[in-house]
Amino acid sequence: MTRTTPAETSCRLAVIAGTLLAAVLPASSLDAQGWIEPPPLAGGFAVDRVRSEVDVMVEGSLAHVTVSEWFVNDGARVAEGDYLYPIPGEAVFEDFSLYLGEEELRGEIMDADEAREIYESIVRRRKDPALIEYHGHGLLRARVFPIGPGEERKVTIRYVQRLARSGSGYRLVHAGALRGGSPGFAMPGSGSGTRDEPGAGRADREDVELRPLPEPVDASFHIRVEDEERFHDPFSPTHELDVERRGGDLFVNVNDFSAGKLALFLPLADEYVGVTVATHHPTTEAGYFMLTLSPGSTDAESIPRDVTAVLDISGSMAGPKIEQARGALVQLLHSLGPDDRFRLVAFSNRVMTNSNDWEPWSRAATDRARDWIAGLMANGGTDIGGALDEALRIVSPEDRLPVVVFLTDGLPTNGETSPARIADRVEGKVGRTRIFSFGVGYDVNTHLLDRLGEAGRGATDYVAPGENVERAVGELARRVSHPALTDLEVNVSSVEFADSYPARLPDLFLGQELVLFGRFSGSGPASVSIAGRRGQEELEFETEFVFPEAEPANGFIPRLWAARKLGHLERRMWTEGETPELLEEIRALALRYGLPSRYTSYLVREPGVVVTDAPIDPDWRTMLPGGVPRTPGAARGSDATGQAAVEAAGRATEMMTLNNLVVMSAAVESHALPGFAGTARRVGGRSFVEEDGVWMDVHHAEDVESVTIVHFSDAWFALVRDLPEILPVLKELTEVTIAGVGVSLRFTESALDRPELDPSEVAAVVRAFREGG
Repeated sequence: MTRTTPAETSCRLAVIAGTLLAAVLPASSLDAQGWIEPPPLAGGFAVDRVRSEVDVMVEGSLAHVTVSEWFVNDGARVAEGDYLYPIPGEAVFEDFSLYLGEEELRGEIMDADEAREIYESIVRRRKDPALIEYHGHGLLRARVFPIGPGEERKVTIRYVQRLARSGSGYRLVHAGALRGGSPGFAMPGSGSGTRDEPGAGRADREDVELRPLPEPVDASFHIRVEDEERFHDPFSPTHELDVERRGGDLFVNVNDFSAGKLALFLPLADEYVGVTVATHHPTTEAGYFMLTLSPGSTDAESIPRDVTAVLDISGSMAGPKIEQARGALVQLLHSLGPDDRFRLVAFSNRVMTNSNDWEPWSRAATDRARDWIAGLMANGGTDIGGALDEALRIVSPEDRLPVVVFLTDGLPTNGETSPARIADRVEGKVGRTRIFSFGVGYDVNTHLLDRLGEAGRGATDYVAPGENVERAVGELARRVSHPALTDLEVNVSSVEFADSYPARLPDLFLGQELVLFGRFSGSGPASVSIAGRRGQEELEFETEFVFPEAEPANGFIPRLWAARKLGHLERRMWTEGETPELLEEIRALALRYGLPSRYTSYLVREPGVVVTDAPIDPDWRTMLPGGVPRTPGAARGSDATGQAAVEAAGRATEMMTLNNLVVMSAAVESHALPGFAGTARRVGGRSFVEEDGVWMDVHHAEDVESVTIVHFSDAWFALVRDLPEILPVLKELTEVTIAGVGVSLRFTESALDRPELDPSEVAAVVRAFREGG
């Protein structure tokens, strides 16, 4: 490409045209939206992005996007270079313009292959893997005017893109803003004490001084959607959103936009429930899908409920817990509507009720119930079985949704004391009833509570000591206050769905989306239908979607699917008992997708030293190599209670409900390695310990083959494209070994004395890394 001189006011602008790839990959820790790229052999400056604003106006199916970015030259010399901007995905552009200050810049077209070559050339020169995330993206490139030391320049991009359909909704993808301008380094001469010889670029010199990584920029992202009645509430699997409806429009603020690339879905409100579909399909295996059901707002008509609140008032509930529990029951009463009915059950040594039959909701009935609740005192034992028998005694008619909210802080000590037999009895009686259980403190039986949630198609939450019981129950009351559809079923034509989670679809409630993750095989146009019941009325919703043969976009889906599956498998392990097959499935899943698990295999590197992903209690130190217990079989009763049991059950529940990368990252990266302070790191959900200057994946076993790859070689680029799950590690660690199912990958900066992997060998390594063999 012919370069212009710094003094010229004309510039070259390159954009990708046509339908762009909807690539949403893991968030980069270095690069961001636009940045200033210095010429390869020129130095003496450092340009940082200090601020970034994105404003989007959605009109019909068009998104009018304005991106404004501010850059400051904090070096000692005049700065010049190319402004580069990775084009957001899936855009068919109606219009495009770029400004430097007030002057509009002219442009020309660059296709995605040309853009990829530029990305990869910068990656090789910088030894910085972050840009590989933009594989498949287009590129804006413009020569910026010279920027003097300390000067600030503003770049503004305006474009109109046609939003892609995603089932019965639209999808907006944006390539996120992260850190400041130059991604982690400055050319020589940028600052005191650095070299400023002409031509001394990083590609040519090994003694180039690195600057600290810039801090996250002041980044914001705002969306305004005209005619808010056309849409159900938007949903993002990559960011948390604040949504407001006012003046006939829908306003969306993206929280912590600096967290990375954004994917946002706008379900159309043509139907009672909006259905959106997104896919990720590697070329070598079955695809992944994310199916989102978005019901209407809470002012729509909902299914009338029969609500039974069951409260433990045994002696262990005395003090603040019983006071909070009383408040929780009152909150639950306030969440009821005119069409609802209720019953209250309290239990200790014996079982008490406020009424032998349903109480229709009214202000007078609520006042009487509050008086009854105020008189409850904590004393005596715990007859859990009797209380649940009473809760399930009355069968609700078909046009009503029966809901049981069950709260306890202890183990059964009166009546039936076997948790397994109590659970068996409930499973035989539960019928259409939904059961939502709360375990308060550490003296609860997690196997029992989890089985109740499974049987009742509800959920189980655990309230740690010191946490507010009233707040936890109040959140549930708000969440399930307006049922929209029950008894859901998903059917698809032309392709086949498999391995979907949640394995048993819960009910759909107004004002909140339900997200289903799974695998699919086949490709081409397909009809996706959702069937359910609203009272006695049967409803069905259908949308059309084209399932691709290959789709590298939406890279967030596989890991969220894996988290859901891992939570499901750990719940099975927890409630059904341990088997070698289940343990191996958990180990392989956690290993491939970089997820922490109580049951993943451990590695003994030195006598008496155990490396693991999560804290382990003494019982689990009796495991054989590979994570298999010495005595497989049903879970022991002692494993079901206590702090470790409650925390493990809570983690499984958390994983089973993940549908957002921000929440997932917090959950995955919070698991520390015990006993390795200072020499252990968790990156990309994987745990590493340092050995002789090499970061070693704790799941790497010495008898597993290792394949060595030189950073930024052709094989490196091929593996990063085919194994995107390893990219978060490579962005943080240089000399590192990453464990796979059947082979480990050893990445190094040292040159190899043998030929590189050819494409067929790369394909074989990918298969072995993911599948073994």
